[in-house]
Amino acid sequence: MKKKIKNSCISLNKKAKYLYFIEKKIEAGLCLQGWEVKSLRRKQINIENSYIIFRNEEVFLFGSRFNPVTTLESHIQYDIMRDRKLLLHKKEIGFLHGKMSREKYVVIALSLFWKKAWCKVVLGLAKGKSKYDKRKCTKEREWNKQKERLLKNNNKF
Repeated sequence: MKKKIKNSCISLNKKAKYLYFIEKKIEAGLCLQGWEVKSLRRKQINIENSYIIFRNEEVFLFGSRFNPVTTLESHIQYDIMRDRKLLLHKKEIGFLHGKMSREKYVVIALSLFWKKAWCKVVLGLAKGKSKYDKRKCTKEREWNKQKERLLKNNNKF
């Protein structure tokens, strides 16, 4: 009998939904070094300001911060902000490159999670929000909270 392993979230980019309209999500693998995997297991990472860049028909995650575990050996050179290669199919790379160059989209990292023994990143194809859109979302969120409170209080009587 096989045990099912759940997908567990490592890190979320909470600012992404506030700053961008996310139109499509894509799952990609990451090429990591040993010390980075140990940092992932201890959840000592930050992907809030990360996005993807293209170099020589390859895709890299730029701006992610992996803090090294302090108990590791000191002879290793840690590059906390290095560009990490993303593992995508050629069709996906072409699709993302076309959207970014022609239609002014941005591809950002939304979350990191474990899928079986592999670390995966969820990329979001997004367009930026204006100040008006951000205010509208905030008003809508506050109204929904207030509506829930009113309904909760009405059910008490």
